[in-house]
Amino acid sequence: MTTLSITRRHTLLSLAALSLPAILPSRAVYASDAEKVSVALDWTPNTNHIGLFIARDKGFYRDAGLDVQILPYTDTSASTLVANRVADFGVMGSIGLLTQRTAGADLVAAYAVVQTETGRVVFKDGRQDIQRPKDLDSKTYGGFGSAWENALIRSIIRHDGGKGDFQTVTLGTSAYQALDAGQVDFTLEVYTWEGVRAELDGVKQRAFRYADYGVPDEHTTLLGTSGAYLAKKPDVAKAFAAATQRGYRFAAEHPDEATDLLMAANKDALTDRKFVRASLQSLIDGHYFIGANGAVGKIDPAKMTAIGAYLFQSGILKDGKGVAVSESPDFSRYYSDIL
Repeated sequence: MTTLSITRRHTLLSLAALSLPAILPSRAVYASDAEKVSVALDWTPNTNHIGLFIARDKGFYRDAGLDVQILPYTDTSASTLVANRVADFGVMGSIGLLTQRTAGADLVAAYAVVQTETGRVVFKDGRQDIQRPKDLDSKTYGGFGSAWENALIRSIIRHDGGKGDFQTVTLGTSAYQALDAGQVDFTLEVYTWEGVRAELDGVKQRAFRYADYGVPDEHTTLLGTSGAYLAKKPDVAKAFAAATQRGYRFAAEHPDEATDLLMAANKDALTDRKFVRASLQSLIDGHYFIGANGAVGKIDPAKMTAIGAYLFQSGILKDGKGVAVSESPDFSRYYSDIL
């Protein structure tokens, strides 16, 4: 995975054109009557996906009567694949799900991969002129210019008493290279992947966590499906969610074995065990997979409503014609409690 932010990629890929991916064969032997379920990834395999591979390769899906096929990552977003019935479930960001659902896509959040926000604003540790978010005023941000990014950064700066004025440079290289070269003053990262990589590489940086500065906490990564699928196969969806939950709990409780299983399933994509293991540990220590309240996979209605309301108030939620909606949607219809 490159150092491009996973969260930003969720947004950028949300309206990608549909393409049919090849299917990766699962590794277990299934009964002939096992229910086939397909899952699309949002990126090349990484620790966000670990519970899926564990549930498949430890036989948790098989035990639930499911034959789960994990589709390889493509440039078409998982949410687009799900909405177009190419995949039954998909890994997607909450921002992408909320914006696409508002625009008319048949998407429903079904499982919270992480219980709290994994993103943060980062900058070089040596920047004495950046001590708090309002110091980002007039600075240059390295990103992709999406409405979500702009609203996010503006909110963080204004919450700290600043004006929310900054410049944006579209990155053609990695965020860290741009920071190091002085091309940009700050950027966004996913701490549990990019941040861990930076720490292992000895990159000194400081950060502001979104939720500490006026941006609602969110389930950064979700497993979503379609309303049509839930209506047609509610029992299958519940079985899939429960077995997936078992996979993520196993990852948190048996991190060494979980790391080996993920890497064995993705030998070409994942080659640095120290990095993968450290990333998983960050997800454990930060209460991402298992929340501080003990929740695993459970969607918090308050978080979905709060981030949805934030997007609405920021003018980011638009209808199918690209016009900002004038009334706040009923966000309780955007997710389903199937666990």
